[in-house]
Amino acid sequence: MIIPHERLDKETLYNLIESYVLREGTDYGEQEFSIESKVAQVHQQLKNGEAMVFFSELHESVTIISKAEFIALQADPEYQASFND
Repeated sequence: MIIPHERLDKETLYNLIESYVLREGTDYGEQEFSIESKVAQVHQQLKNGEAMVFFSELHESVTIISKAEFIALQADPEYQASFND
């Protein structure tokens, strides 16, 4: 289930984004970015619709996923089966 990021408390949204950024791991590019910079980038992706806050009823967890990940998830038979149980 998609949760509109605008409906989340600002501190809750920041903590969710920060947790997501910290899980993403190490930068392998030429330039490293600060946590604050990464949080700002993800927040912008949420605003642009490139990413979304997703609550998994199957896993009872919330995370941030890309639009492409969400589309792929919808095509996953296991995900679809979780709605039919």
